[in-house]
Amino acid sequence: MNIEIRNVGNTAAADWDAYVRNSLHASHYHQYEWRSFFTDLCRKQTIYLAAYQGDSVVGLLPLVRQKSWLFGDFLVSLPFLNYGGILASDDNVAKALVDHTSELAESLGVTHVEFREYERRSGLKCRTDKVSMRLELPSTSDELAKNLGSKRRSQIKRPLREGPETKIGGIELVDKFYDVFSRNMRDLGTPVYAKSMFIDILNRFSSDTNIVIVEISGRPAAAAFLLHHRSQTEVPWASTDRQFNNISINMFLYWQILEFSIERGSTIFDFGRSSLDSGTYRFKKQWGAMPTQLYWNYWVREGGSLPKLNPDNSKYAAAIGVWKKLPVPISNLLGPHIVSYLP
Repeated sequence: MNIEIRNVGNTAAADWDAYVRNSLHASHYHQYEWRSFFTDLCRKQTIYLAAYQGDSVVGLLPLVRQKSWLFGDFLVSLPFLNYGGILASDDNVAKALVDHTSELAESLGVTHVEFREYERRSGLKCRTDKVSMRLELPSTSDELAKNLGSKRRSQIKRPLREGPETKIGGIELVDKFYDVFSRNMRDLGTPVYAKSMFIDILNRFSSDTNIVIVEISGRPAAAAFLLHHRSQTEVPWASTDRQFNNISINMFLYWQILEFSIERGSTIFDFGRSSLDSGTYRFKKQWGAMPTQLYWNYWVREGGSLPKLNPDNSKYAAAIGVWKKLPVPISNLLGPHIVSYLP
């Protein structure tokens, strides 16, 4: 039976989500509700492609268009988030979605298409410098502590001398989360997402999200945003206030997160993506997390090259240096207007 690729709308949402629920490789971000996040909040053009055989959905690909004078015009599956890409019942369906997307990209005039995936796609260029760091969780936090060893346990306990208080909740903690997160992003020289983005995600997915705050003397010292999907907990965003880094506040934060994940019944903890052998890679590995290779596959217009829209690109070094010196209120004001056009 022939494979038909359709650019679907909201009337296909139920069929779309039914396919996502039955796909072993689907992420939380493949759910159709994320489309309105991109269109309504982020003001992006979205293209949601569904592959059909007869009346049955056999594959999906959510795409978001990123277009600006500063960073160019391209499609991503999916921007801002760790995962996306093609879901397909077999290789023929995946190829049909790639072929259709290539033709679509040509007609739109975009420079490239970025597919954030777990497998290599034949015929596409590919980056393999990113991995997903995942930890298989034991059934109890006591077992996890034992697995970590005495050195890690000592680091986790160090902040206890300061009387930390941990709060786990939802949207009521978003201001405290953003206070820590936005300050850390400024310190890293990275434009920050708008607070409204996190509020929107918390409102849309209230049963799948949590915020974790660690306070010392009533001041937020560390914060994390958690996303739950099936038996997995992911931490797409986490930050600490640098003034507390000397007491291993990051170790204490992640222990609180892992303990909570075990209590809620998660069997996998996803630390998020990292570049191989980077500082964040080594931090995550010390918890016992193992790397899972990520394949960022690319369709690139003929004559083009792989994009380099990342902080490691030397062309952005001067801008990063300037950004680090901005007052936080200014970086919070300007950051969302810049970062919304990055992948």
